[in-house]
Amino acid sequence: MKRIGFQFKVRQDRIEEYKERHKQVWPEMLDALRAAGWHNYTLFMRPDGLIFGYFETEESLEAAQAKMAATEVNTRWQEHMSAFMDANTRPDETFVELEEYFHLD
Repeated sequence: MKRIGFQFKVRQDRIEEYKERHKQVWPEMLDALRAAGWHNYTLFMRPDGLIFGYFETEESLEAAQAKMAATEVNTRWQEHMSAFMDANTRPDETFVELEEYFHLD
């Protein structure tokens, strides 16, 4: 498995609503993530809205994102969440992959 770390930022004035929506992720979205090979997917947030995301996959970030982009539910989810990004962009198009430089098993 490849470990993927990435970051993106949500609007500071929408942080609480953004977190609330993640308490109710649609079951079909969760199923799509699993089917696309996203494992141990976790999101962390700083108080200023900077998010660190992590998941494990057999593929690259780009390949994992492409699998999700091909699903109808992901398109709906990204539209549902776009208001939380600056300039109303799709959150999944703003990921910045982070370099893994140390890992302790």
